[in-house]
Amino acid sequence: MTSIPEALLWCLSAGTAAAVVLAALSIRARGQRADLRSRLSAAEERNSATLHSNTELSARLRATEAEIRHLAGTRLPDLTLALAHPHVPVPGLMDARFAGTETDQALSAVLEQVSEAITKERARVDAAAQSTLRGATTTIQALLYRLQTSLQEMQHRYDDPNVAQDLLNADFLNEQALRRIQATGVVCGAWPGLTREDSYLAELVVGATSRLRGYERVQVSNQLRDPIAVVARAVEPVAIVVTELLANALHHSHRELPVTITLQQGNRGASVIVDDYGVGMHDDEIKAAMELLAGDDDLLLTQLGDPPRSGFAAAGQLVRQYGFGVHVEPSPYGGVRAVVYIPGDPLLTVLDESAQPMSVMAPLPHRSGVPDRAGSALPTGATPPAAAPAAPSAPAAPSAASYEAPAPQAEGELPRRRRRQPVSELDESAERTESLPPRSPEETGSRWAALQRGTETGRAAAQSEPPRSPEGNAQS
Repeated sequence: MTSIPEALLWCLSAGTAAAVVLAALSIRARGQRADLRSRLSAAEERNSATLHSNTELSARLRATEAEIRHLAGTRLPDLTLALAHPHVPVPGLMDARFAGTETDQALSAVLEQVSEAITKERARVDAAAQSTLRGATTTIQALLYRLQTSLQEMQHRYDDPNVAQDLLNADFLNEQALRRIQATGVVCGAWPGLTREDSYLAELVVGATSRLRGYERVQVSNQLRDPIAVVARAVEPVAIVVTELLANALHHSHRELPVTITLQQGNRGASVIVDDYGVGMHDDEIKAAMELLAGDDDLLLTQLGDPPRSGFAAAGQLVRQYGFGVHVEPSPYGGVRAVVYIPGDPLLTVLDESAQPMSVMAPLPHRSGVPDRAGSALPTGATPPAAAPAAPSAPAAPSAASYEAPAPQAEGELPRRRRRQPVSELDESAERTESLPPRSPEETGSRWAALQRGTETGRAAAQSEPPRSPEGNAQS
């Protein structure tokens, strides 16, 4: 057997060892490659997740920027508009994904802060405007009262019927301007400006009617059982409210349609019911009117419209200050019914007609056997039918023969006035009454002078009590 050389053995051994080393190195390299591939795959996954997260963050950032632009461009302007007009809706979030998130809470906080700031600023500006108007209306009202006094003096100074008629027309225009100034001042928190004595409710209603253009369309039906009067401190406030309700009724009904007033007496007070046959009011308008008439909330001038409508607002301020009530509702005649309820305690009293007779211009109660001013007897509770309004004419002094002393009454019953027709009207026919000759200028002037003297006496009596401050009047 041939022996293998030792050198060859060493070569074979070295080759085997190298092969083993190479095999080990190859296995290690394959493991490292697999590890690198797995790490590379994980890195790629992380990179993909990072890219996706960056995409979402970018989209959220763009959505947040859009919400901020929506807040500044739409929600805030609509909020400022809704504060002045509550029916205007304020839009919400543009992207519903932000609902309930911190972004939603932050944007809502901005809206609340802006709303609070705007509300405070509006109240401050409106208070300044009301203060300015209150001072201006007080000054103008005083000047109009002085003008009224001057016109009354001129009416007594000149006996010419034409001049007297012109002065009455000027006085009537002055009265309308005074009414508007007075209502504006009341809305701004001013005192009504007059202190009167206790006045019959029927007289008060007739006086309120005389302040308005179109007074000849107003028909008054007196259903009071007793000679009820309004206490002095509430006379002018009630007159203002009745005047504003009548003005609303006359303005929103055709000039050929009447406006009826009914005076009713209840167990705990009295009511003045105003019915018109006009265009009426929608449910929303009645709701808004009742909110103004309640006088519960602080009123802003900007809530009265453009131009401002101060009638219901002035009535609401007086209702809150003096304690009577006003209610409006659809009238059964298709228009609007307004009811002024005056509680007997503490705003009503009963006067002695023998000591303080009622004005001849006030309507008599429509009780059984008691004729109305037109001379037609009506049963108890009856209301005269609506008639076409008569053309305005100059008032004439009534004849003293048309009235008699209070009739005897039962024990415990208040005295009642009775009116009878003049004997000449009972004896003569209606045709002869219509064919009476017109009055001469001298007779007309005499009657005007008598009316002016009576007017001056009544106004002097009304102004005899010294004026009281608004604070004291409101607390009494």
